[in-house]
Formats: sequence, C-alpha cells, structure tokens
Amino acid sequence: MNLLFRVWINPVAAMGAILDRGSLLFASIAAIIATAVLNFFAPGLGVGYFMPALLVAAVYVPGLLLLASILARAGSPGMLIQRDYAPLLTCVAMAYAATEIPLALLLQFLPPVIALGIAVAYFALLVFFAVRTVLGSSNAAAAGIVALSWIPLLVVLLGPFMMILRYLASPFLLFYLWYFLGGEFAGLGDTLRRGQSYRRMLEAAAVNPHDGEAQYQLGLIHQQRRQYTEAINRFQRAVAIDPTLTDAHFQLGRIARRQGRLRDALGHFQTVIDQDERHSSSETLRELAAIYLAARQYNDARNELATYTERRPYDPEGLYDYGQAMENLGDSAAARDLYLRAIEAARTAPRYLRRTVAPWSRAAQKALARLA
Repeated sequence: MNLLFRVWINPVAAMGAILDRGSLLFASIAAIIATAVLNFFAPGLGVGYFMPALLVAAVYVPGLLLLASILARAGSPGMLIQRDYAPLLTCVAMAYAATEIPLALLLQFLPPVIALGIAVAYFALLVFFAVRTVLGSSNAAAAGIVALSWIPLLVVLLGPFMMILRYLASPFLLFYLWYFLGGEFAGLGDTLRRGQSYRRMLEAAAVNPHDGEAQYQLGLIHQQRRQYTEAINRFQRAVAIDPTLTDAHFQLGRIARRQGRLRDALGHFQTVIDQDERHSSSETLRELAAIYLAARQYNDARNELATYTERRPYDPEGLYDYGQAMENLGDSAAARDLYLRAIEAARTAPRYLRRTVAPWSRAAQKALARLA
C-alpha cells in the first residue's frame, strides 16, 4: 500500500521502488480493487471488474513492449517480453490503480468527459515514467511509445478479439485458468523477483564500507533507470572507497557529459585515461572527443579520434564524430570519406548491433547530403 501512495506523491521514484520491492500479485489485486471502487462510485460507466486488468496484461503491456522494440530499439519483441514483461506489467498495473481511485472521486464533482480526460492524461504520465524506468528509454522514445500505445487497444476493442476477452474476463473462467495454469502464471514474476533478489544482495554488500564494487553495481541499476542523481551518488561513493575503480570514473564522466557538465566530464575521463587509456575498448577517447566537439575544439577532437579510429576502425559513432571534426576544420574530402566509412561500418555491423548503430548511419547520410 505504501508503494501506491508513493505513486501519487513521487511517481518517478515510485517506479524504481516498485521494481525493487513491488509484487505483481499485489499490483494485480490493486488494479481489480481500484476497478471495484470505480464501479461503486460510478456504476453508470459499466466497467467490468476484471476486464481492465485483463486488457492491461494481455494487450496494453505487450503493445508497449512491441512499440519499444520499434521506436526505442530496445531489443526484439520476444526478448523484451521475456525480460521486461513482468516488471513493466507491475508498474503499469500500479499506475492503473493509482489512476482509477482518483477518477472515482473526480466523477463526483466533474462531468464524465472532463474527469475521464484528466484520468487518461494522468495515466499516460505514469506509464511514461514506468516505460522510462523499466526500459531505460530516452524521454523522447518513452513519450512516443506512450503516445502510440492506444493503437493496440483500439485494434482489440474494435475487433473480434473483444468477444474473446469478454469470455476470458469471466471470474469462473479466470478461476479455472488459474487452477490449471497457476504454475505458468506464477512464473511471470520470476524476472521481477530475480532483479529484486539481486538488488537486496547488493544493498547488503554495500553496508560494507570497503566494498566499492557493490556501490558501483547499484549505480549501474539507477543509471539504467535514468535516475541519474542516485546513480551519481552511488558512483561517487564507489570512487571514494576505491579511487582506482576506473569503471565508476568512466560512468561519472558519461553522465556529466550528457548533462552538459563538460568540465566535470573532462576531469573524470582524464582520470580514466591516467589509470587505463584503453579502458572500455578505448571509448574514453571517443567520449573526450565528443566533449571537444561540443566545445568547438576541433583540433583536439581530431587528435583523440585519430587514435580512437585507428584502434577501432569499424565504430560508426567514432567515424561519424571524426567526420564532424574534419568538416568543421574545413577538410570536406576527409569528412566525406569518414561519413562513407561510418555508413559502411553500420551496414556491415553484426545483426544484433544494427539497431544500435543505425542512428550514426542516418546522421552520416544527412551529413553527406549537406556536403554534396
């Protein structure tokens, strides 16, 4: 119940807390109870007790994951279903429960159209936070996923699937399904429970004031969820315990660069280079070059990228950045060659990497068109 209150008070932090301590069973029961509360206060809506929860579990959340595969390039739909279905369903079910209870009260004071409009907007906001936290999507990708998430629902609600769902939403049929397939349903929460067990193990290890690695691993969890304040705090604790923890310095530099704190990023990356210049397959050089590009120090960017692309000649991002540096230095021929190499590197990348490197290929094609 505390997690439900946190959704109302601080939804951003609540989604992370649900992943750490939430229960799929509790979230499902909360969604059904919220529907019962809505039916009690607004019987005229005619909302079935189990239908909304079934739509969320069987249509809405799989639709979100399919859209994430397409828009956020988060992985194949099958992989996302296996890895993220239970965590995302738990967060979305809690978001639904947190929306329906206020809606029941709003309907007592506002016209139904206005009350429903407010509820839909609030639910979309909560789902945005859930998608961003569970999948680690960017704000733009999460917003796009939520904006298009009504499409799978519309297909089902207006199609022949709705009749099937009405039968499935029968409490007697749900009981028999649970009775015969309870073991399969219980397995849905395994991914969530494994993540929670791992988090508890790390928290226990982090009590040791000499264990910087546990702090680093907790920082990675927060970073993946885009909870950068907590991630920075964990990484800083890690380097305070062990200043030679190069990975933590590297992640602090990456976060600082993405937040526009270029001076801080430069300091962290310089520490990484001092400790291990080839750390993370020399990606520190590429990160440094990105800082120099942002600061319009194109000569410095060129020097870093010359070394980086010599070591990693098939990285589309590094080749594209190198092309940017050369273009701004006035060497259009070299820039054109680097953009072509970036496109070719993205085209010949391993299949599992093609979605990741595709943005650099598109950016290089636009740059080539500009130079034509």
